[in-house]
Amino acid sequence: MIRLAWLVVLLVTSLALVPASAVNAGALQVQGARLWAAPDSTRVVFDVTGPVEHRLFTLKNPDRLVIDLPNAGIDSKVREAQTRGGIVKSLRSGPRNKKDLRLVLDLKGAVKPKSFVLKPNEQYGHRLVIDLFESGPVAKSTPKKIQTASKPAKLRDLVIAIDAGHGGEDSGARGKRGTHEKDVALAIARRLAKLVEKEPGMRAVLIRDGDYYIGLRKRIEKARKHRADLLISIHADAFRDRRVQGSSVFVISRRGASSEMARWLAARENAADLVGGVSLDDKDDLLAEVLLDLAQAATLEASNKVADKVLTEMRRLGKVHKKRVQHAGFVVLKSPDIPSLLIETAYISNPAEEKKLRNSRHQQKVAVAIMKGVRSYFTANPPPGTLMAQTSPRRHVIRRGDTLSHIAQTYGVSMRSLRATNKLRNDRLLVGKVLAIPSRGG
Repeated sequence: MIRLAWLVVLLVTSLALVPASAVNAGALQVQGARLWAAPDSTRVVFDVTGPVEHRLFTLKNPDRLVIDLPNAGIDSKVREAQTRGGIVKSLRSGPRNKKDLRLVLDLKGAVKPKSFVLKPNEQYGHRLVIDLFESGPVAKSTPKKIQTASKPAKLRDLVIAIDAGHGGEDSGARGKRGTHEKDVALAIARRLAKLVEKEPGMRAVLIRDGDYYIGLRKRIEKARKHRADLLISIHADAFRDRRVQGSSVFVISRRGASSEMARWLAARENAADLVGGVSLDDKDDLLAEVLLDLAQAATLEASNKVADKVLTEMRRLGKVHKKRVQHAGFVVLKSPDIPSLLIETAYISNPAEEKKLRNSRHQQKVAVAIMKGVRSYFTANPPPGTLMAQTSPRRHVIRRGDTLSHIAQTYGVSMRSLRATNKLRNDRLLVGKVLAIPSRGG
């Protein structure tokens, strides 16, 4: 009897310590809400006390999204949370069927919602994630007409796509002082973008320009949409041993490239832009694979060359973790048609390097080093049809089997101008020697 009485007292005391709202609510509690607004979508994240079942549907006039959670309640603090931004005007909530919870997002327009749940990690507990993709009238871009006139095409800027890793709910690695990888990556990305914009003949595209998350495939799609000549993904590494330090530069691994080629071959009706506009849909398996392999091989070669240039500059800035360009299967590197590299700028888990990453001067130095590497590569390898191809001095490193006539034909210049520019007395070429390529008017 004494033990039973003690348990009753303990139970009453425990209930007295729990807020009245929680006692009256269901077994599941919504404890927090966060909103991340991206240019073309909005993510709302609800913190919940356990695994959550949910049902959602949209309503019109006015536009709103309804989320029903069975046997659930909501903390009063959530109602006061800032959940306005992007396409969301406000959050409302109320009981349903006495024991369930209904959440209502008032919207500025029609959306296509997508939802999923996340298990606890080091930073957060159970979460319900709602992604809202705007589905209102969108101006459809008309395909550009192929230029048939004899008038020469206008020279274009090089497009450098700069991807700040992570973002929004995904904060990436975290330093001992609380520095988030997503913030450091965005700071360096913005600095690099400013340097690119100052460079004659170059234009920067920021894949992420705010604190929101973009899916990895979406990052590639955005770079391709802007017809990027190069994709640079900025990150900050972490390791359990805080003594590990240094920067690294990655390109796609052969295994990752092979799996990606298989993926594109499986949907080759959508892969026309990967091989210069040639449709793969009507090609047999072997021909489609050969065409895609040629396009991918050129991309891989360019990726390795620019990565090597960037790593050289990073080495001058400070310690590098690996002395050579590394290869990995990172999704963001898998575009078969865009040379891509991923830069781990430092180890945020190392206290000394975390301190540097927080420093605006060091962030600028990192951006300058990356810019130098990019400039060095494109000065030597300007894509045809770009302003850099017209203004940059062209160079050709002689390889085994090269002939003067073949080099002249490749660059569209005369053998006479090649001899004159390089002061050649005859047509004998030495492997490794660098030839200056004259302008086409020469």
